[in-house]
Amino acid sequence: MNQLILGTAGHIDHGKTALVHALTGTDTDRLKEEKSRGITIELGFAELSLGTQRLGVVDVPGHEAFIRSMVAGATGMDVVLLIIAADEGVMPQTREHLNILELLGVPELVVTLTKSDLVDEEWRELVRTDVEELLATTSYAGAPVVFTSSINGEGLDTLVEKLSETVQRIGQRNNADLARLPLDRVFTIKGTGTVVTGTLWTGTLQRGAHVRLLPNEFESRIRKLQVHGSDVETATAGNRIAVALSGASSHRKAVIRGTTLVSDANWKSSWMLTVHVQLIQGVKWTIKHNQRIRVHIGTSEVMARCALLMKKELDSGSQGWIQLRLEEPVVARARDRVILRTYSPMITIGGGVVAEPQPAKRNFLDKSVQDALEKVLEGEPIVAVEALLSIASWYGIDANALPITSGLPPGIAQDTVTQVQADGGLLSSDRLFSREVALEAEELILSGVHQEHIEKPLRSTIPLPVLRSSLPTWAAPEIADAVINKLIEEGALERQGSGVKTQGYQPHPSPLQEDLIKELRDIYTTMGLGAPLVGELPPHLAGHPDIWGLLKFLEEKEEIVVIADGYYVLKDEFEAAVQRVHNLLGGQAMLGPSAFREALPLSRKQLIPMLNCLDGLGVTVRHDGGREVPLPQT
Repeated sequence: MNQLILGTAGHIDHGKTALVHALTGTDTDRLKEEKSRGITIELGFAELSLGTQRLGVVDVPGHEAFIRSMVAGATGMDVVLLIIAADEGVMPQTREHLNILELLGVPELVVTLTKSDLVDEEWRELVRTDVEELLATTSYAGAPVVFTSSINGEGLDTLVEKLSETVQRIGQRNNADLARLPLDRVFTIKGTGTVVTGTLWTGTLQRGAHVRLLPNEFESRIRKLQVHGSDVETATAGNRIAVALSGASSHRKAVIRGTTLVSDANWKSSWMLTVHVQLIQGVKWTIKHNQRIRVHIGTSEVMARCALLMKKELDSGSQGWIQLRLEEPVVARARDRVILRTYSPMITIGGGVVAEPQPAKRNFLDKSVQDALEKVLEGEPIVAVEALLSIASWYGIDANALPITSGLPPGIAQDTVTQVQADGGLLSSDRLFSREVALEAEELILSGVHQEHIEKPLRSTIPLPVLRSSLPTWAAPEIADAVINKLIEEGALERQGSGVKTQGYQPHPSPLQEDLIKELRDIYTTMGLGAPLVGELPPHLAGHPDIWGLLKFLEEKEEIVVIADGYYVLKDEFEAAVQRVHNLLGGQAMLGPSAFREALPLSRKQLIPMLNCLDGLGVTVRHDGGREVPLPQT
């Protein structure tokens, strides 16, 4: 069954609570003060049956002082019953509530003119005309208007019929979305503990599930779930639910209204929001840079400073981009709606849509970023994700957090990531990069390899740190290795040891380097095992910038072997020396360095490094009393 929320809105004392009671049989005024004063102060809740469709009903306060509760209740509504007393007609609070509903993007509206038993036909027509004119300039133009009376029951059946027709146009909420429950009530029940209530905006919650309470990052567990007073194992989006929490962090004093209950690990609280705002036509207020303002999002109300991201101030009826620098953290998602009210006096002046729930600090938006953010808010999934990728550029976006940064349900977000990859995008360690960035990264990596081969022709492979430095310093570290692996898979590069090279590349010395190599060969051939250390080579060789590359080249060609740091000998000489050690000393033990002089005719300065090398190869074994030369295994 499609679970939907029906909310009420309208001026104080226009009969909202009485009408809800007439429709549902539930008195939503639960506080003693509400009953004594005859006004709704806090949110009230009921359930309305429309055949097979059951609606959760949220009765919101109408008094100006309780607008905060009104916004908290209206957030997440699917259809609103705008209630206007027929004997009084449209009032200032009616207009403010209607503005809030439109700014929050509530999709459907039905109007009922209550207390119709108090007015005659002529007056009814005047009121109806006023209402139609009020709605004409809004997204609710043409909404049904029904005269009702809670006293004599007039129009109640017609109202139920209009509500039934309206809810048929509303789509099913996505239960596979991320679970999010903004809390609008918190209380304690003896024997149960802390209980929180709210409208489950999206997703599904299950009894026993581990959840987090943001922004305080409290960990808790769902001990019990109720939907309209009935215990359930699972609650789905669109339901009014009560959740009993367990755990030390779910203490009543620690959990307050405005907290958001979530289950996915990628939800984060934020101190800044990038928002596209729309000011209400006719308000006599201007949003200036650094102006302090009230921000309503979900059930939270926080103060914030407005950082204008465009050059001009925002006045009545205008729209533009601002970044809200919040005084307290909130939980938000791309495409969430916010309401803006002045600090004092408290007047609703506009609203907005969150484009960046976790933004970098911005002082200005250029045209390209504005265009991209507009696509995030309004574009199809692939368009929205590509827009995020264009903004992120070399840093990429977290694919796991995409349902939050794009506002897309997880399944759609994952399908979009797959589509981006199919179109040439790159996914590495859960970080997603655009096709354009991936292609540019490939070009830079290949260019870096090519340049290194030119500048260091003796080097058989290019170390990975060198190639990583080919990319911009602000690039996410994941992209370099991902691109290198991709180029290896495609055959453009070849991995060798701890580095890579162009497929099939072979080191080749220049003519000048060939001359130097010839000199080195002559020296190592002449000197045998007693070859000089690198620092002892002739100055033009020892000080040459390519000396280590030349030695590495000869080592890779297996012409020389490294004995110790800077000590090289010809491979043939070394293998012959190993054979002499086996022939002359094989099977002997407790040998001191001097016992090796016949097999290894070297000075002590070179003999000790040579013996250490043989120890490492297992040709000799060093003990406390001397060395052993094991017999070769046959």
